[in-house]
Amino acid sequence: MKVVVFSTRSYDRTFLEEANRLAGSPHELTFFDTRLSAHSAHFAQGFEAVCAFVNDALGKPELEILARHGIRLVALRCSGFNNVDLEAAARLKIALARVPAYSPDAIAEHAVALMLALNRRIHKAYARVREGNFALDGLLGFDMRGKTAGIVGTGRIGLNVARILKGFGCEVLASDPSPSPELAQLGGEYTSFDDLLGRCDIISLHCPLTPATHHLIGRGAIARMKPGVMLINTSRGAVMDARAVIAGLKSGKVGNVGLDVYEEEGDLFFENLSDTVIRDDVFVRLMTFPNVLITGHQGFFTREAMTAIAETTVANLSAYEAQGAPLHAVSVALLA
Repeated sequence: MKVVVFSTRSYDRTFLEEANRLAGSPHELTFFDTRLSAHSAHFAQGFEAVCAFVNDALGKPELEILARHGIRLVALRCSGFNNVDLEAAARLKIALARVPAYSPDAIAEHAVALMLALNRRIHKAYARVREGNFALDGLLGFDMRGKTAGIVGTGRIGLNVARILKGFGCEVLASDPSPSPELAQLGGEYTSFDDLLGRCDIISLHCPLTPATHHLIGRGAIARMKPGVMLINTSRGAVMDARAVIAGLKSGKVGNVGLDVYEEEGDLFFENLSDTVIRDDVFVRLMTFPNVLITGHQGFFTREAMTAIAETTVANLSAYEAQGAPLHAVSVALLA
């Protein structure tokens, strides 16, 4: 099958080509580093399928262009699909595939790395030592043991975070509309979202972006949190209202923030913008706080995860070519 791959970097090409080779090289892959948009969607002419990433635009305009060019499959090399107009895809008879799970350990470990770095001020200490400053003022942290950590969303990633935090000796509370029996086995406890907000020293977000979770962490939620709470988001940027978080940081209600995602990250992340002016004033304001640590959506970025993403993507392409349906389909029903 002839496949055009958007938003590719050198590492994407390396892992996808290796997965395709191991599968017997069944697909002809053409790579573009540009993001999929209404303009670049025309590059799909002459191809049978599109492979897209988390920040590619797959709304109604883009899908209609793809359909006109004969595209019948969009294979997402990510688990989230909030960037896709599912109803438009269904109407246009474009099949959608995703990678539902690749390495929950990778993202869980990154979330905990953010917690530890913020707590012990690793980012600040690193910069100081590089300048010959070995003073400890301003680097005071706290013991993780005995602290109460809240996990919002207990899929595979959230459960792995619970497992790690229990190893530190934390009390683990969780909130999820679909509880998992595994949490109790790990020593965690389910509670209501409001109760979690009021009891936790650390709150880590691991839920999908849906209408119900959009800006789940907003001014109202922050007002119900413990003073000095640490907030971690490695799920989707729009689960957190950045302006509300800034207000919480300014008031001292929020003590630390670790982000691997951001609501408007599409114009920022995965690009080298070191020689340009960042025009997102909200993002720039977040970066001014010494108790905020931001990484550029790298939680998934391990060898194991990249291998799994590439292999599942190739398997989705092969299944669609052989059977007319991908292994891991996305449908409107998944929004329910």
